[in-house]
Amino acid sequence: MLSIRAQGYEKFGFNVASNGDITYREWAPNATTAHLIGDFNKWDPTATPLKKNDFGVWEGILPAKNGELAIPHNSKVKITMTTPSGERLDRIPAWTKRVTQDLSVSPVYDNVFWHPPKEEQYQFKHPAPPKPKSLRIYEAHVGISSPKTEVATYKNFTEVMLPRIKYLGYNAIQLMAIMEHAYYASFGYQVNNFFAASSRYGIPEDLKELIDTAHSMGIVVLLDVVHSHASKNVLDGLNMFDGTDHLYFHSGGKGNHDLWDITSMLYIHHGIGTGFSGGYHEYFGSSVDDEGVAYLALANEMLHKLYPNCITVAEDVSGMPALCLPLALGGVGFDYRLAMAVPDMYIKLLKEKKDEEWDMANIAFTLTNRRHGEKAIAYAESHDQALVGDKTLMMWLCDKEMYTNMSVLTELTPLIERGMSLHKMIRLVTHGLGGEGYLNFEGNEFGHPEWLDFPRQGNNNSFWYARRQLNLTEDHLLRYKFLNEFDRKMQLTEEKYGWLQSPQAYISLKNEQDKVLVFERAGLLWAFNFHPTNSFTAYRVGVEQAGTYRIVIDTDDSEFGGFDRNAKGTRFFTTDLEWNGRKNYTELYLPTRTALVSSKFSPFDPG
Repeated sequence: MLSIRAQGYEKFGFNVASNGDITYREWAPNATTAHLIGDFNKWDPTATPLKKNDFGVWEGILPAKNGELAIPHNSKVKITMTTPSGERLDRIPAWTKRVTQDLSVSPVYDNVFWHPPKEEQYQFKHPAPPKPKSLRIYEAHVGISSPKTEVATYKNFTEVMLPRIKYLGYNAIQLMAIMEHAYYASFGYQVNNFFAASSRYGIPEDLKELIDTAHSMGIVVLLDVVHSHASKNVLDGLNMFDGTDHLYFHSGGKGNHDLWDITSMLYIHHGIGTGFSGGYHEYFGSSVDDEGVAYLALANEMLHKLYPNCITVAEDVSGMPALCLPLALGGVGFDYRLAMAVPDMYIKLLKEKKDEEWDMANIAFTLTNRRHGEKAIAYAESHDQALVGDKTLMMWLCDKEMYTNMSVLTELTPLIERGMSLHKMIRLVTHGLGGEGYLNFEGNEFGHPEWLDFPRQGNNNSFWYARRQLNLTEDHLLRYKFLNEFDRKMQLTEEKYGWLQSPQAYISLKNEQDKVLVFERAGLLWAFNFHPTNSFTAYRVGVEQAGTYRIVIDTDDSEFGGFDRNAKGTRFFTTDLEWNGRKNYTELYLPTRTALVSSKFSPFDPG
C-alpha cells in the first residue's frame, strides 16, 4: 500500500497513455471550479473544465486527435481555479515535471508540458552501478561547475566534470539544487516545484544523459533532496495553492520556517534556540516531531524494499540515535549520516587555536565520535563552509597570499607551505579516521580560493563568486595541481585498501607534546606529525602486525608539493617488542607537518 501511495506521480499531474490521451489530476479541495488553460486552448478559462471527486481531486482527460497530443510538447499550460469567495487562482500544477523562467518577461516561472517525441527522448543505456562498499562522494552544483561567469549546464557537467570526477577516483556524485527553485541564490533549498528538474541547466533529457554517463563510469548519482524547505512563492510554488495555507503545509505559524539554516524536520522546535547535549531525553521526548520521523522511516523502508541498491544519507546536526539503524531495530533506516561536527572542529581550530595548541586527543575523539553500527560520512568541509560569510579551509590557512604566492615561480612562503601541508593532512586524517564514507565539495579538493556567493541583489547579481575555477589545476605553474593530485592519491589508495569499509581504527598514540597521532585501519599504519616546527627521526610507533612496511601515501611527496624528505619506496621494519598496546613497533621519520600511510610490504604487490 505504501509503495502505491508513493507512486502518485503516475496518477497526478499530466500522464500520457499509450494512445496519446492525456489525463490530468490535481488535488485542490478548496477550489469550487477548475479548468486547464494554456497555449493549446488559447488560454480560454472555460474551454477545458475539470471534474472534482469526493476527495477533492480534480480530473480531466484530453483525448488525442489524429494521433496528435491535445497539448503540444513544450507548450505552456496552467490550472485556473475559483475559490468559495469567487477569487480566481492561476497555478502551476503541483506535480509538474518542467517549468521555465524568462527573466526578460517576469521572474515568475511558466509551466511547460513536457512530453518530447520518442526520437527526442533520452534512452538510458547503462544500469546503475552496484552500491559501493566504500562511498567516496563528490558534492557538486551543476550551475557553478565552470570557470565562466554564467550558469553552467547539464551538458557541461557531463562533458567536463564527469571525466574530472572519474579521474579523481570518486565513486559517487551528490548533485545539489536539482529540484526547481526560483531563487538561484538559495542554493536550491527554497524549492518551488518538487518534481521538476531545474531548467536553468538545460532540459530533462540532458540530465538523464548526465546520470547515464555517470553510471557508465561506475559513478553512483545521489540527489540532494529537500524535505523540510519550500519556497513561499504563491504564483509558481505550492504556497496557498488552492487558496488555503494548509493544503501542503501546516496552517499558520507552524507552517513557517523562520531560520532556514538551522531548521530540522525531526523536532517541533526545528532546532531553533536549542543545543543538544546528547541526553536521550532530547531525542525521545515531546519535542520530537513524530510525524516527521515516521515519514522518514517509512520512506527509507519503502525505498530499500523497492530499490535495494539505493543509498540514503541523513543530514542531522543533532546526533539523533538510531537514525542509521533499520526500522526493524527501532531506527529510521538511513544508510549513512553526515559527520557534521568534524568541519566545525577544523574551523574552530583554525580560528581560535595556535598550531602548537592543537589537541590531538580532541581531534581523534571528534573524528571517531559516532554511534556503533551507524555509518558516518566524514568531510573536512562541504558547501556550507564555502558559502559567503564563511571561508574554505584553504582560505583560513593562506588568506590573501593565495592571490600572490601560489605560483611555482614564486618563493614558497611559510604561510603557503603551512597551508598546503595542513590542507593535505586535514583531509587525510578525516578520510582515514572519520567515518565509513568520505565527502568533498567540488573545488575544495585543490584548495579553491575564495567563497561561494550566488548572484543576488546584494552583489549586483554578480556571477564572479558563483563559479568553480577548475582551470587553476590545469595551469602547471600553479601549486593547486599538487593538492588536486594528492586528493586523487587518497581516493585511489582507498579504492585499493578499502579502509572506509573496514572497522573503526585502533588509535595507539595521541602525543600532545609531539603533536603526533598514530592509528591503524584496514591493515595500514597511519602516522601524523602536526607539530609546527619539530621533525622526528626514528620515531617509535606501535603496530599490531609484524613485517616490513612501505609508504603508500606521503603528504611530503614532491608530486604533492612536498620535499621528499622520506625517499620513495622507503621501507620500515618491525621489532618484536610491545609498544603502545601493540605487539610490535617500528621507527619512522616524521618531518614537521607531514603524514605517512604505510602498508605491509609484499613482493607481489606492484605498489
